[in-house]
Amino acid sequence: MKIGYSRCSSESQNLDRQLVALKEIGVEKIFAEKVSGKNMERPQLKEMLSFVREGDVVYIESISRLARNTLDFLTIVKDLNEKKVEIVSLKESLDTATPAGKFMLTVFGALYELERENIRMRQAEGIQIAKEKGVAFGRPKYQVDEQFLKRYRQWKRGQITVTAIAKELSISRATFYRKVKEVEKSKS
Repeated sequence: MKIGYSRCSSESQNLDRQLVALKEIGVEKIFAEKVSGKNMERPQLKEMLSFVREGDVVYIESISRLARNTLDFLTIVKDLNEKKVEIVSLKESLDTATPAGKFMLTVFGALYELERENIRMRQAEGIQIAKEKGVAFGRPKYQVDEQFLKRYRQWKRGQITVTAIAKELSISRATFYRKVKEVEKSKS
């Protein structure tokens, strides 16, 4: 049986390109999901792995759709090989039915992982440079002001709930309690 597996990393991305490519080659059943490929904890991947039988062929649009790191990729390939299931990658024109295909699949898997690690490293370097230039990341720190102190005093007297204060000041309950500690610490 021709089985397809397609994946993209997030809900905002589109699987159409992969699905069209798989349907064009006559794939009979497709397992598709929108979830990160950073590990093997993917419902459709697990379902596909338990569905396949000896003699099936799993088609993927590209190796990166199956796994994002070499260890996961090789584990999936090993699991499929043990079931006597072949893998065909359309983009890389690789087929695990051949020794050369098996070798090249492993090489491409390693290259995809290398590229992913390089992207992470460049991203971390970019963030560090931005921080050195004074770029602030994350939400601005909430500053205690007169409005907060007024609500804080009402809360201490039991006149208002933390939930009401949090809603009014557009802060979380955790932020409220953290700021209470700061206020009370500054009093002592």
